[in-house]
Amino acid sequence: PTASLDGIIGWVKGLSLRAAFRKIRKELRSKDAIRERILKLSRSAVRLASEAIIAIHRGDLERAQSRLEKTRVKLDRIEEELKDCPEMSYSGSVYTAYQEYVEAQVLMSFVLRKKLPTPELLRVPSASYVLGLADAVGELRRQALDSLRVGDLEGANRCLKVMEDIYGEFISIERGHALIPGFRRKCDSIRRRIEETRGDIATAKG
Repeated sequence: PTASLDGIIGWVKGLSLRAAFRKIRKELRSKDAIRERILKLSRSAVRLASEAIIAIHRGDLERAQSRLEKTRVKLDRIEEELKDCPEMSYSGSVYTAYQEYVEAQVLMSFVLRKKLPTPELLRVPSASYVLGLADAVGELRRQALDSLRVGDLEGANRCLKVMEDIYGEFISIERGHALIPGFRRKCDSIRRRIEETRGDIATAKG
């Protein structure tokens, strides 16, 4: 009787384990499907924001605005997916999508001579905003060089001023290197681009 009872208990435990793993497999399949959708949306958002940046540099602001609006739609869809898989919020692909969007929006605001947008206005996480703002410095340098090519020292200096303002705020973040991925590298990159731009302006002044 004891052996028979042990067998029944073992069978019940085995059945519970199989049921538990059946549920786990189903949950993981669902999360993997969400992950794939988020990756696809993130890649699309990055591509659209990159196209917006190219259009801004070419002076095609209508196309740039259209691409920015489409990027926002992709980000909204990502946020919907994240409700069922919040752990993906910290994935590299999601970070990159937000960063590229911030970079494009900052450049657009600069070209339109508007105040730089805040994280709240853009509806993006703070860390992604900071990193996207850092990336925008590279685009501002490109704008400065374009200004110098046509002899527009005032335009180049305006770019430099905004770059310096961004850097000033960037280094005011305490323990940024510990809290924001890639912060130290971005900080070094901003400083280097500012120094290069100062040198280019000084050379142009002759």
